[in-house]
Amino acid sequence: MSFEFFIARRIFADHAADGERFSRPAVRIAMFGVAVGMAVMLISLAVVLGFKREVSSKVMGFGSHIQMVSLTQNQRYEILPVLTNDTLLHAVKGVQGIRHVQRFANKLGILKTDNDFCGLNFKGIGEDYDTEFLKNCLVEGEMPQFSSEKASNQIVISRKVASDLGVKSGDRIFAYFMGEEEMRARRLTIAGVFETHMNDYDENYVITDIYTVRRLNGWEKEESSGLEMTVHDFEKVDELTRQLQLLCHGTDRNGVTYGVFSIKAIAEHTFAWLAVLDMNVMMILGLMMLVSAFTVASGLLIIMLERINMIGTLKVLGTTNETIRKIFSNFSILLVGRGLLWGNAAGLLLCWLQQEFSLVKLDAEVYYIDSVPIAFDCLLILAVNIVTVLVAALVIWGSSHLISLGKPSDTIRFE
Repeated sequence: MSFEFFIARRIFADHAADGERFSRPAVRIAMFGVAVGMAVMLISLAVVLGFKREVSSKVMGFGSHIQMVSLTQNQRYEILPVLTNDTLLHAVKGVQGIRHVQRFANKLGILKTDNDFCGLNFKGIGEDYDTEFLKNCLVEGEMPQFSSEKASNQIVISRKVASDLGVKSGDRIFAYFMGEEEMRARRLTIAGVFETHMNDYDENYVITDIYTVRRLNGWEKEESSGLEMTVHDFEKVDELTRQLQLLCHGTDRNGVTYGVFSIKAIAEHTFAWLAVLDMNVMMILGLMMLVSAFTVASGLLIIMLERINMIGTLKVLGTTNETIRKIFSNFSILLVGRGLLWGNAAGLLLCWLQQEFSLVKLDAEVYYIDSVPIAFDCLLILAVNIVTVLVAALVIWGSSHLISLGKPSDTIRFE
């Protein structure tokens, strides 16, 4: 053990023990400031990561990562179908980075009970559709195995639509669709009820089989509203979107123009809101680091002021300014280390409790989720700790240079 570290440990132990030193509250406040700052930074980071993960997963779960959709309307302002044959699917799946491709078809319709009705977008899906997200959002009933070969006469609606219409899973309900010459009706069974807390989806969509939607639209087997594609790495979604735009551009053989868009462009307002959260957390991290640095600096200056006689004695005995700086730097490292330890423990514990028990609730209509979400990223946690240590080291280094001011004869007589 070095001489500097030995003295620093003795000073730290002296302030940790009971006694009458006036600097003891300052040391505890400095340690408390570092601990609170670190805990707040970790909680802020975990909450923002949780929000981004939960909200983006819901947006992408309902709309995938990339969509290829028709851009052509007929005289009645209805979107014309895209030719999604096996050749197109094979070409899209051949793009490196694409994980899954699925067809979908849309049809506007009305669900009606004896007392109420609701206009909705009927989204038709088939056996190739990944329903894992919808299954996770189910609150009643089950997710049927929808097919592109036959009608299931089943639908899955949101909890909000079910509440507005006064129906539940297992009930039968009439659906009405506008045809070219007359209104067509279907009697459908509510197989399940989902809830995403995303109003854009819960208030507007009904899930059914793509076979029924194609027949209602008068489309052929290979015609759809478009394709939805998921990717292996979402960080590359913009690059893959550009590749697909070059691959799938122009018109199909029926003269329908189609385009390719990433979910970032389709749900631009949602991702813009998430980007604002990043800015907020950066401001919080910066402020907490400044608070921690200020408390460490003030605590160190108070300790040096209280120990000024000891500093003068050490100088008289031949100790250099650099050695004395190392003593107080080591003392500050012990103080900051203890604060970081308690801050990490408190912050991670609170995050774990929220993740496991959802102690803090939210208004789902405003925040899209019903409780504060938590997500951990070990690399970011480590990075926050490293940056905090570096900032504290810079403050300690600067503050310790005050030791070189003053003559030994003056400091040793200081009262």
